[in-house]
Amino acid sequence: MSKLPHIGTSIFTIMSQMATEYQAINLSQGFPNFPVDKRLTAILAKHAKENVHQYTPMSGLPSLLEKIALLTQQSYGRNVSPKEEILITAGATQGIFASIQALVQAHEEVIILDPSYDCYEAPILLSNAKPIRVSLNDDFTPNWEVIFTAVNEKTKLIIINNPHNPTGKMWTENDFVQLEKLVDAYPNLLVLSDEVYEYITFEKPHISVHHRPKLWHRSISVSSFGKSFHITGWKIGYVIAPEPIMREIKKVHQFLVFSVSSIAQHALNDYIDWVDVKALGAFYQQKRDFFSNLMKATKLDLLPCEGTYFQVASYANISEEKDLDFTKRLVTELGVATIPISIFYANGNDNKCIRFCFAKDDETLLKAAERLMKL
Repeated sequence: MSKLPHIGTSIFTIMSQMATEYQAINLSQGFPNFPVDKRLTAILAKHAKENVHQYTPMSGLPSLLEKIALLTQQSYGRNVSPKEEILITAGATQGIFASIQALVQAHEEVIILDPSYDCYEAPILLSNAKPIRVSLNDDFTPNWEVIFTAVNEKTKLIIINNPHNPTGKMWTENDFVQLEKLVDAYPNLLVLSDEVYEYITFEKPHISVHHRPKLWHRSISVSSFGKSFHITGWKIGYVIAPEPIMREIKKVHQFLVFSVSSIAQHALNDYIDWVDVKALGAFYQQKRDFFSNLMKATKLDLLPCEGTYFQVASYANISEEKDLDFTKRLVTELGVATIPISIFYANGNDNKCIRFCFAKDDETLLKAAERLMKL
């Protein structure tokens, strides 16, 4: 008997398979199609010939942990202990899974803000806990009145995602003030902050839980080297949490993966000295703006994109089709693969919106836009 009977093949797999079948341009799954920084591949090649192929310590390569601590201090002004408060994970997804499995007890509740990424719910259910799905406002901002109503003494965790996938929205100062009030009101409540797109932001500065001292002892942050350095296939990220919480997460981590790719850690340890994460926003803003300008020639209406490498568009003035049907038609008739936003909602809310990934080279974006002009 299945522990996850309602979960089938993910929409990301389905759309990528359809893109291959119909030789469509794949703007659905969130991965870049441009080359990795040559400095990183050169570092990787060098390490491939060295004695770095055995297990690293369970928490991560000590020198890389030190550099993550320095990066956190430089980016957010927060000092964290490399040894006790940082954990290298096999991608952000594994960090999220290990955190939920470690911290959430049977019959407790976890708040998920919809639309939400699909990796949050499964570890909650596998903990025999209850996911509580709370929809964001129509403009994809948090509805704090509803959130406060949804939280109770059984709520162990609230999961936040900022910058937000799939919508590209970012939290404001007031959102964090409200979150701090919520945490103050419920002493047992923890915050799991998915910040994998933290360095991919545009006009507005990113606000992190690392900026909020009131949240430090109650929050777990999840970051992604894969997203930041265009190496999604390496599946490597990290978690930061206060030592008492991290101690519990490490207990799960050691039996889930024990340790993470040694050569990837050694390569990132060297590369982090050369790369400027602050340049990522400008790099992706150019792509966002290039894609946005191309899309002006289509009938799609673009929603604001404040961060991430995802662009949401409304097709409400084009068709009354369900978004899943519309995205499948885009693949079969126009040769462009996208993601329907309804799949990010537990209730299947269909607001006639689709998500594009613009982390592609200019030629790919240009060809996609040319096809979308035929709508």
